[in-house]
Parts: sequence; structure tokens; C-alpha cells
Amino acid sequence: EAMFEIPVNILIMQAIIGLALGAVFVLLASGLSMIYGLMDVVNFAHGVFYMLGAFALFQFNMLVGNFWIGLLLCVPTVAALGALTEMGLLRPLYKTGNPLYPLLLTFGLSVAVPDIMKIIYGLMAMPVDFPEGLTGSFMVGGLIIPKYRMFVVLITAVAMSALFLFLKKSNLGMILRASTTDKLMVDALGVNVSRVLTLGFSIGIALAALGGGVAAPMVAVEPDMGLNMILQSFVVTVVGGLGSLGGAVIGGVIIGQVVSFTSLFAGEYADVVIYLVMAVILLARPRGLMGELGRE
Repeated sequence: EAMFEIPVNILIMQAIIGLALGAVFVLLASGLSMIYGLMDVVNFAHGVFYMLGAFALFQFNMLVGNFWIGLLLCVPTVAALGALTEMGLLRPLYKTGNPLYPLLLTFGLSVAVPDIMKIIYGLMAMPVDFPEGLTGSFMVGGLIIPKYRMFVVLITAVAMSALFLFLKKSNLGMILRASTTDKLMVDALGVNVSRVLTLGFSIGIALAALGGGVAAPMVAVEPDMGLNMILQSFVVTVVGGLGSLGGAVIGGVIIGQVVSFTSLFAGEYADVVIYLVMAVILLARPRGLMGELGRE
């Protein structure tokens, strides 16, 4: 009954807000799925790189005074940190053959890095101004549409389209996809699999950093910002299907809408409902909406 008391334009605006939140989920969940699909590593530190992306944008924005330059610089900077993490910390653990070791390492990073950031930056949340030209809203047929949230949806669509084209059309992308299926075969063809894994991990981290960068003006930039986001992104990844990029997109859109509308009608349940949605989907389809067999 409460739903019918709310004007239709408010519901549409809430759907747009959910789409922007879903876009950030898509970026994080795509990175998680890519890393899992390529390396069978559940990256608990993914929220850390999301947080580092937001902090890198904040720092570059302070240095150069330009949001767009900050956004351009924060993604490759954090992706390079991801590459160093994979080469220096994760790679030695592959040789043990125990999948628990990489998982424990990334969990340790998820605890340690935010504490290090608190020592460097303190506990105060830091604001990032909306970029010039994307402040406020515009009207479309009586609807008030926030400019920046539409930008987030657009940049996510461009990033995901570029990623899909890269994976489908480029030789390197085809090697990455082949490596998710059969690393031994790729290695037998003379490809350096270690470099492929580093590249795949870096791309996954770059997506998380982009998510943090575009989310920075909408949320408070602080060391623990990745914690709740990574939990919700895991839900998105599981709903869509572990290892599936298409599933990450669908899952992100669904969970974004669930969070948005639950916040509107029953805000206190917003963090709970997504787990109920995940449970229902997993009961109906244990490997997620687009998960591959054998990846439950």
C-alpha cells in the first residue's frame, strides 16, 4: 500500500539511484569474477583496492586540482599495486598447491591495509567534490535525474563494453579466456602463464579502483569504506555466478535495485534483504544466475 502512495517519478528516480549503485557493484563484482575465474582465488582484499582507488583519486585531486586527471591516474596506479601484490605476495603461494593460503593472505590484507591507511590519513572521512559540470540534476519529462549518477552508469557501461571487446576480440584477451579454462594447455603453447595471471589480476584490481574512484564523490572516503562494499559485492558475484562477467553485470543491476528500493521502503532492512535475495536465488540455482558447472 505504501508503494502506491509514492509518486511514480519518485520510484523512477529511485531506480536510477539503484542503477548507479548497481554500476559500482558491477565494477567490483566483475573484478572479483575475473580474478576468481582466472586464478581460483577468492580475493578478500578486493574492497581494499576499491578503497585505495577512492584514496588515490582524493590524493591526485588534491595534488592537481582536477577530478578527471585524478580519475585517469588513480586506476593505473592502483592496478600497478595490484600487480605488485600478485607478483610479490600471491605468486609464491601458488606453488604450495593449497588454495587456503592465497585466501588467508588476501583476508590478512583486508584487515591490515585499512589500519595502515588510518595511521596515514586518520579516522576522519574526507569529501571529494563532484566534478564541474556534473553537479546537480537535469529534468527529463518531469523527472529529476542526478547528473553524476548517470555519469557513473555511463562510465561503467563504457568500461564493461571495453572489457568484453578486449576479452573477445584481442589475442591477449583470448589468451586470458583460455587460461581460465586450461592453464596447462596455454603453458604448453609457449605462453608465459605467470604474466597472464598478473595481467588478469591487474585488470580485476583496475575495475575495483575505478569503482572506488567514481564512488568517491558519492560516499565518504575513509579507510573502512571497502568493508561493507566488498560484502555486498560478494553477494553480487554469488548471485551472478562465480567466474561469470555477464553474471556480475546482471547481479550488480539486481542487487543495486534491491538495495535502493529497500532503502526507500524499509531502510533498516537494506543490508539484510540482499542476503535473503541471494539465498532465494541459490536455492533455485546453486551456481548463481550465470555460473558455470563445477564452480558452485
